[in-house]
Order: sequence, then C-alpha cells, then structure tokens
Amino acid sequence: MKKMIKWVVIGGGSLFLLIILAFLIIPKFVDIQKYKPEIEKKVAEVIGRPFTVDGDLNLSLFPWAGLSFSDLHLGNPPGFKGKDFLSVKSFELKVKLIPLILKEIRVKRFVLDGPRIFLERRKDGLGNWEGIGKPSDKATPKSQKKEGKPSKSEPGADFPIKSLAVGEFAITNGFVLWNDDVKGVRKEISDVVLRLSDVSLERPIHITFTARLDNRPLSLEGDVGPLGKGPDKGSIIPLDLAIKALEQVDVNLKGKIVEAVTRQEFDLAVKVSPFSPRKLMAALGQTFPIITSDPKALNLVALSVKLKGDPKNVSVSDGILDMDDSKLNFYANVKEFSRPNVTFDLNLDQIDLDKYLSPRSEKKSDEEKKKIKHPTQGQKKIDYTLLKQLLLDGTIRVGKLKAHGAKIQDFYLKVSGKNGLFHLDPITLKLYQGDISSKGILDVCEEIPKSNIEIQAKGIQAGPMLKDLLKKDFLEGILKFEAAIRMTGDNPERIKRTLNGKGDFLFNDGAIVGIDLAGMVRNVKATFGLDEKNAKKPRTDFAELHTPFTITNGILDTSGASLVSPFLRVTASGKANLVNDALDFIVEPKFVTTIKGQGDFIQRSGLMVPVIITGTFSSPKFRPDLKGMFEKKFKGGISESSDLKKIIKGEGSETDQPSLIQDKIKGLKGIPFGR
Repeated sequence: MKKMIKWVVIGGGSLFLLIILAFLIIPKFVDIQKYKPEIEKKVAEVIGRPFTVDGDLNLSLFPWAGLSFSDLHLGNPPGFKGKDFLSVKSFELKVKLIPLILKEIRVKRFVLDGPRIFLERRKDGLGNWEGIGKPSDKATPKSQKKEGKPSKSEPGADFPIKSLAVGEFAITNGFVLWNDDVKGVRKEISDVVLRLSDVSLERPIHITFTARLDNRPLSLEGDVGPLGKGPDKGSIIPLDLAIKALEQVDVNLKGKIVEAVTRQEFDLAVKVSPFSPRKLMAALGQTFPIITSDPKALNLVALSVKLKGDPKNVSVSDGILDMDDSKLNFYANVKEFSRPNVTFDLNLDQIDLDKYLSPRSEKKSDEEKKKIKHPTQGQKKIDYTLLKQLLLDGTIRVGKLKAHGAKIQDFYLKVSGKNGLFHLDPITLKLYQGDISSKGILDVCEEIPKSNIEIQAKGIQAGPMLKDLLKKDFLEGILKFEAAIRMTGDNPERIKRTLNGKGDFLFNDGAIVGIDLAGMVRNVKATFGLDEKNAKKPRTDFAELHTPFTITNGILDTSGASLVSPFLRVTASGKANLVNDALDFIVEPKFVTTIKGQGDFIQRSGLMVPVIITGTFSSPKFRPDLKGMFEKKFKGGISESSDLKKIIKGEGSETDQPSLIQDKIKGLKGIPFGR
C-alpha cells in the first residue's frame, strides 16, 4: 500500500513537472509569428471583416500565461470613409493558468494602449458596426433539459469565480469618433484613460476615468465594492462615485446595490451640484433647445434625491430641485411598471412661468397661420393606452405662481384616477384677494376623451387681475363667478365645438373704464367721441354688473346681462361664436332721471344710443344702432334722400359719416328719451 502511494506521488509529481517543462519549452521552440497569417485569416472569416496584426504577436505559458500584440486593425466594410473600424496600438495580458481550474483569477497585467474606435453612419442610415460576425450555419440544438424548479446550491455556487486579484489594469490613450452623415453630427472622445486599482472581491475597487469630449474634460472617480464572493446571494455592493463633465456638471453618486445578479435592489443618493444648462449646451457645441422669453431663465439647476427600489418598484424621496429662483420638494413612488401605480407629492415654493414661455411674436409665419386655420391638420391620433392602465394618486402645491401675467397664491391640486377615469378634486387657489375652488373629471376610457369642470370664485379684485392678465384697464369691481362646463376632444378645434354648460359673472361696486355711459344720456356726439375730449379718462360706475351665460356647442349666449347704476340701466344680449371667433351683441342703455350719488347733481336729458358689437374677440367693432334708435323716435318715417337715412343704411364713406352725424345731432339734442 505504501509503495502504491509512493509511486502515485512520484508519477503525479513527474506529470506536473512535465507540464511545467512543456509550458517553458514550447514557446521557445514554437514560432507563433509563423502562424500569424493563419490566425488573421480565421479571425477575418469569423468576424466578416478584414483583420490584421501588423506588429509582433507573442505567447507565453509559464509562470504567467501571457498574450501580447501590437498594431492590430479591424477593417470597415466597403462603402465607408474610414479604413478601420477598430485599431489597437498594443495589448498585453498576463494571467496564471493553474488557479483558473479552481475558479481563481490571478492577473498580473492587463494593459490596452491606443484603442481607436471609428463609428460611422452613412447617409443611407447604415452603420459600420452592423453585420459584424456571421451567423452560424448550424442550427442551435434545442435543449434537452426539462424546465423545473432550480436546484438548491450553496451560497456563491452560481458565481463563476471564487476570487479575483489584478495587479495592473489600464486602458490608455483611447479614442472614439462618432460621424453621423444623416444628421451631420461629428463627435470625438479623446485621451481616454481608465485605471482600476486594488482589484479584488474582498476590497473596494478604486476607479479612475478621464477623457475629453470635443476637447472638454470628462472624469469619473470613486470606489465600487467590495463585490464579495457571491454577489447573487445576499451580498451588498457599496458605491461612491464622483462624476465631472465638461467643467460644468458635478455629480456625486453614493449608496449600495443588493444582490446585483438576482434581486438587483438599489439604494442610492444622487447629488447634482448647481450648474447652468445653457452653459452646458454651449460646452457641447449645441444651440439651447428651448427659446424662453427671459434669456436668463434655466441658468441654474441643482438636484439632490434618494432612489430606492428594484426592477419592479422605484421610490424617489427627499427630492429637492432648484431651478433659478424656484425650489421644488418632491416625492414619488412607482409600482408594477406593466400597470404603473404612481403616487407623488410635489411642493413648489414659487415660479414665474412667463419666464419660461416662448416670447410672443406679433408676426406669424405662413406655417403658423396654417396651423391656426387648420389646427387638426397633420395631427397624429393620441394613444391613451398608458393612461387607461395608470393608477394615480398625488398632490401638487405651489406657494406663488405667475402665468400670463396673473398672480396666483396657495395653489393646491389633488389628482387620482384609475382605468382611464381621473378626478381633479379639489383644486383651490387664491387670486387677487379672492378664493377659487374647483373640481374636474378627465375620462379617457373611450377613443375620444371627455372632460368637465366646475368652478366657484368669490371676492376677486377684477381691476388688478385684468390689468395683469390682459394688460388692459377696462373693468373694475369685486368678482363672483361660477360655471359648469363640459367638453369632448383632445384638440382645440373639437373642444370649442363641443363646449356646453352655463355660468354666471357678478361684479359688485365697480366701474367700466373707458366708456362714459352718462354721455350716452346727453347726446350721440359724446357717446362716440365726436365731442371735445376730456382730460379725465371716461368711466361708468355701477353697483352691479350681472352676466349669466349658457354655452351650446361652442356658442355662448348672454341674453340676461345687465348693469345697474344710480343714473342708468343697461341690458345686453347676443351671442359669441367660440368656433369662428365671431361676436354679435347689442347693448341697450335705459335712462334714469337722476344721477345723484355719483358726484354729479345736474339733471340730464338726452338721446340713448344702443350699441351693436360685432367683429372678433381680438378685433371687436362698435357702432351705434342709429336705425333702431331713429325708428323709435321717428315713427312717421325718414326721407330716403336725407343724409340721416344714409347714416342709418350705412351708406356714404366712413369719413363722411361723422360730419353727417354732427350736423344732424344738433337738431336732435333736445329730444327727450326715457321720460
């Protein structure tokens, strides 16, 4: 027995010695350079591209298995500008062979110097990276292994290696060129250097990466790990990385990844230091993609947030986004990406949206005019599948908000929805010392969305609001408003045609600025600006201005509008077609014999002139209803040949009519009305 063991040991030792001697002797007597043409030919056949190693090709087996070569070239297919797809100046690898049997990797040196990659896309859209390698002629045999429950194994048994140690790992002098003839874009990444220090499964791996993008610096530095012996079984991989780009962006990423192979859970903290998106785009050589009315908008952005989750769920917490003068605190949670279940909370301290809107241009291009005239032309059909699958529950708060000049405070919105039906309830805000409350529904269950909204407002100072919103001073008073509107569609044209509902505007203790309705009591000349100008801006004070309305298929009807003043009453009726933007109203003042209480104690008498309003919302037209007025006053009729008849019928030039009015008004000045 002892002799058997002895001879087994001697035999095994001799075999081991022979293997070592073979590793030492074979490279000495075998000229690898002799086989280089054959190696190049085989590689070219497999890859389907020209392949050459113009420099030395060396192979060693003991004590370190080594491979080194220089001046490697992988060519481009025909039809591309560059000769090479890939070239390498030199490469050296030294690794121990025997530990590989035990799943232990011992690398002494891994150095890749001067790798150059040329990515090119031709005008026909074909890229030079496409078609690398040839598909195998042999069909892949179907696996005979039956599917079943995975077998239980020891922790770390599925991990391909037990240990890892790398002495030197470096990629130096790298270069990547991206040339896109389709978009006319050319980008270069040069001076690429990647170094890994202290590479091991038991200790953190230090990473250093530097490069230049279009001659602008990029860098990444930090630690990853330790990876552990079994990252698929309960292991935790710490991360601590700092990324700097183009001398503009500084990002810090810190956290951990749990079971990177199986569970893939992550818990990360991301911090982006303040930077200027405008300067970043300039550093990239790109025009800033957003045109804002304020050229200084989007000049400062910073972010800090915590991300936690796995491939099925993600939560965002402690989020803080700084953008110019605004600060947003946010939280969000997303579950089940196949049918997203989203909860969120957004809290914004203040924002001036007018700074971020496109600047208004008085002149519109022919294309813009065409879109306005035919808003649905060329519009793609909107797919609401994602909204139908979405489960949503969130809140939005804004402390101060400015939009189109209007100033809003304490905005609050709660939104919830599922199966394509979304509720916006409540919506509350403060507006010019008043309060607005609202609620709405958006229904995308069917192909065409439907929506409705209810609004109640009270105590709003109308004057300051209209000055800020419309840049016009024409109405003052305390506004109370309520409305219920419903609509169908997802484009402005269809929405206007399907508008239906009703509402009520009520202004108290206000004034109409720019119109002196008391002047209408005196005569036509004062009414339509033919009298001498008064330095004081005309106005009509009122106790109440009431405008109930209904909307039917986009046509607004205000048949019951009225104004109550101590010296007169005014009624208005008519329609506004929201579809074609047309106005058709008549305003009829009724005289009250005294105007006491309005700062004027003079008894007045005169001719009340109804006013017809036509035109459009953007260009309304006002004219006196002389025909109606004179038909009431001259029941006996008016001579067809008279100038007055011409005015009534709208004949004569526009320049003639004011003088005709002046002449005839002198004779009508004393006619009483309303007595």
